[in-house]
Amino acid sequence: MKQLTYRILLNKEPEGGYTVNVPSLPGCITYGDNLDHAIEMAKEAIEMYIESLVEHGEAVPDESNTLEYSLTLTATA
Repeated sequence: MKQLTYRILLNKEPEGGYTVNVPSLPGCITYGDNLDHAIEMAKEAIEMYIESLVEHGEAVPDESNTLEYSLTLTATA
């Protein structure tokens, strides 16, 4: 089985918990009560998303060759 890599974005919600977005899989969004739960839910959502792609004969994207870097800037208003 091929190993796939995906970046997930976890956004802390004001009411608690985290919303998770998988940028390379459009519409793949889930939620967890805490970080561990959010990551667990993300894995499940990604697996189900890929399963659906395979069932429909669609290409499965992979981020293994993607580099990511975060920049922090100070803006003057």
